[in-house]
Amino acid sequence: MSASVLITDIDLPSGGSEQRVLADAGLRVHVARSRQADDVVAAGADAEALLVQWAPITAELLDRLPNLRVISRLGIGYDMVDVDAATHHGVAVCNTPDYCIEEVALHTLALLLASVRGVVALDAAVRAGSFTAALSFPSARRPSQTTVGLVGYGRIGRRVALALVAIGMRVLVADPYVTVAEHDGVEPATFEELLARADVVSLHAPLTPATRHLINTAALERMRTGAILVNTCRGGLVDEAALASALQTGALAGCALDVFEKEPLPADSPLRSCPNVILTPHAAWYSPASLADLPVLAARNIVEFLAGRPPASIVNPEYRARSAGR
Repeated sequence: MSASVLITDIDLPSGGSEQRVLADAGLRVHVARSRQADDVVAAGADAEALLVQWAPITAELLDRLPNLRVISRLGIGYDMVDVDAATHHGVAVCNTPDYCIEEVALHTLALLLASVRGVVALDAAVRAGSFTAALSFPSARRPSQTTVGLVGYGRIGRRVALALVAIGMRVLVADPYVTVAEHDGVEPATFEELLARADVVSLHAPLTPATRHLINTAALERMRTGAILVNTCRGGLVDEAALASALQTGALAGCALDVFEKEPLPADSPLRSCPNVILTPHAAWYSPASLADLPVLAARNIVEFLAGRPPASIVNPEYRARSAGR
């Protein structure tokens, strides 16, 4: 009998492309349409593979899926999966790291440049009848006098860095897992050094227990007065209450956020009324091309794994030792 694959939840208008990829490979496909553990088990207790968007894959759920061999996540981040528990169970965890690299890098640049050049404020001024650049946004920055700090230097962070260097900005990079190439034109720094020196801090790190609320009250106090924060990766990296306080007091000049601790952003979030804030609805990943690629690439991870071929990305290669033992 062919292997069983369970799709837990998808809120994308994928048109069923992920199901076609799996079915064309001869796999049996079940759909839970739920993020609840009981529903997941009821729909696919014998599943050898899970295709997951937002459903929490906890240690307890893994205990209830004894045949599970692989989890593929629709997206780059995988903080909804207990990776340590999956590794303990000998289950591979895959993500889809390449489907929206261009889009997120471009969106980051759009938010960053709009913030340092005051695009939103200038637009509002013109619509209100003003036509005076210096009065409408007096803090516009010159690129050669602007230092940007990138927290994380993976695929997206590096694209952002190269673009900023090309227009003349100084770029600092803090990433304990990546050795920065000298020819990129960027400068390595510790996280603390980066906060103290950067005019703009842009986040490009995964959300893990260690990075949750990486930008907290203490980090915000280390940042330069008048600095700007940009976040297009994971909302949980930022303590939003602390951020709102820093914006309200003027310690920060502004921020540009595409991701939030709770999504959609609650109607009563103080960020909605803070000055000099740009908010977008977790849209950095999106283009018609990336939307078409995501479910197909996530499904292909499962097809390749179950066929005994290496998928594009496994985030816990140490699962193999436990799998062999099991």
